[in-house]
Amino acid sequence: MAAPKPEEISHPPMDQLQGLEYCIDSNPSWGEAIALGFQHYILALGTAVMIPSFLVPLMGGTDDDKVRVVQTLLFVEGINTLLQTLFGTRLPTVIGGSYAFMVPIISIIHDTSLMSIEDNHVRFLNTMRAVQGALIVASSVQIILGYSQIWAIFSRFFSPLGMVPVIALVGFGLFDRGFSVVGRCVEIGIPMLILFIPLSQYLKNFQVKQLPILERFALLISITVIWAYAHLLTASGAFKHRPELTQINCRTDKANLISSAPWIKIPYPLQWGAPTFDAGHAFGMMAAVLVSLIESTGAYQAASRLASATPPPAHILSRGIGWQGIGILLDGLFGTLTGSTVSVENVGLLGSTRVGSRRVIQISASFMIFFSILGKFGALFASIPFTIFAAVYCVLFGLVASVGLSFLQFTNMNSMRNLFIVGVAMFLGLSVPEYFREYTAKALHGPAHTRAEWFNDFLNTIFFSSPTVALIVAVFLDNTLDYKDSARDRGMPWWVESNMDSSVFGVRVFAKVTLQELWESDVAVIGSIKKS
Repeated sequence: MAAPKPEEISHPPMDQLQGLEYCIDSNPSWGEAIALGFQHYILALGTAVMIPSFLVPLMGGTDDDKVRVVQTLLFVEGINTLLQTLFGTRLPTVIGGSYAFMVPIISIIHDTSLMSIEDNHVRFLNTMRAVQGALIVASSVQIILGYSQIWAIFSRFFSPLGMVPVIALVGFGLFDRGFSVVGRCVEIGIPMLILFIPLSQYLKNFQVKQLPILERFALLISITVIWAYAHLLTASGAFKHRPELTQINCRTDKANLISSAPWIKIPYPLQWGAPTFDAGHAFGMMAAVLVSLIESTGAYQAASRLASATPPPAHILSRGIGWQGIGILLDGLFGTLTGSTVSVENVGLLGSTRVGSRRVIQISASFMIFFSILGKFGALFASIPFTIFAAVYCVLFGLVASVGLSFLQFTNMNSMRNLFIVGVAMFLGLSVPEYFREYTAKALHGPAHTRAEWFNDFLNTIFFSSPTVALIVAVFLDNTLDYKDSARDRGMPWWVESNMDSSVFGVRVFAKVTLQELWESDVAVIGSIKKS
C-alpha cells in the first residue's frame, strides 16, 4: 500500500469556514429572513427572562415588576442590536443581557441601606435606581476605551494564538448554563436536546422547494414541539407533586408572565424614577463592564468567522465597543437590571443555520422591539421553560467554542511554546472561575472579602469570567514568552494579512480596496457562497 501524500494527511488552513450559505451581506429571501429573525428573537428570550426572574424577587419586586423589567430589557436589546449592526462593528450579532453584571448587582441588592427598607415595593424601586446609576457611570469605561481607540491599540497585542482560549471560553465558560440546568427537568430538557441535534445535523439535507427547512428552522421546530409537550405534561398534572424547584423549571404556567403583562406598554427612560449614584456601586460595576468588553471581543471574532467576514480591524472593533458602551448607558437610563454584551447563543445559531446575514439579525431586533411593546404576546413566548433553552445552549455554546479552536489552524501547534500558552490559558480560564464559584457557594461571599465592598466586587467579578482570565493569561504569555522569534508560529502573518489585504480571499472586485475601506463603506462582501 502506497504511503499517503502529505496533503492527504493534513488540511491546509482556510480563511473561510466551509458550507456557509449566506455571508454578512448576502441575504436570504424576505420570507426566510423574517422566519430566521423570529428564530433569533425566540433564542434571545432565554437570557432576557432568566436574569430578571432571578434578580427581581431578590429586590422585593412582584410579578408585575418582573414583566416590566423583561419588556424593558427586550426593548433595549432591540435598540442596541440595531445600533451595533448599523453603526458599530456591523457584524450580525444580537446585543443581549449579560450574566457578568450579576455579581455587582447582587452586591447592590444586599447593600445594608437598601435591605433595611421594609416596604418591598419601595426597596425594589430604590434598588433599581441604584443599579441604574451604577450602570450609567460604568458605561463611560467602554465609551472612552472604544471611541478613544484605546481598545484598538490594546487589540494590536492580539494574535490567533492568543484569541483561541478567549473565543473558546466564551463558549466553554458558560458550561454551567448548559446540562446542569437541563438536569433540573430532564423530562423536557433531554427530549429537546435529542430532537434538536438530529433536526439540525442528521436531517439537514431534507429540502422543501430547495430550502433545507429542518436545518434552517431546527430551533423553532424543536421548541414548538417540546413546549407543547411540556404544556401537555403540565396540564395532565405530571409535575403536581414534584418539588418546587422542579415545578419552576418544568411547568409552563409558573412564570406568571402572561397574566401580569399589560396589553401595550412602551418602555421609556427613567421610568423607575431618577437614578441614584454611589461611588462604590459604580466602581464594582466597572469590573462587569470590562468583563463584558472582553467577552464581546471574543464573540465578535467568532461572529465574523461564522459570517464569512474578515476579523474586524482594530479600529472597527474599538468602535463597536464604543457603541456597546452607549448600549450600557441606555440600559442604565431605561432600567434593564443588567448591562449589554454580545449574545453568545445567537452567535452559535449563525453556525447552526449556516446563515450569517446581517439583515436577519436586524429583523430579529425589530421583533424584540415589537413584542416588548405588545406585552401579552411577548409574555406568551417568554413563558417557555428555561430548561428548553438550556438544552439548545449545550449545542450552540459548544459551536462557538469550536470556532475559537479553528484559529489554531493558523498557528504552529508543533511548537512547545504555543502548546504551553494555549493549555495554561484554557485550564486557568476554566479553573479559576470555578474556584470562585465554589468558594462563593460555600462561604456566601467571594474569595475577595475585605471591608471595601467596591474592591471585593471588582476582583470577584473579574475572576468569575472565564474569557477574562483566559485573555489576561494568554495575551501576557503570548507577548512576553519568546516573543521576537515567534511571529509566524503565533499566526501573525495571516492575522495581519486578513486585516489589511482583501486579496487573501480572492475577491476580484475588491482587489484594490483594503479591508479597512470595506468595513467603513459597508461593502465588506467576502464573496457570495454558493448553495451546496
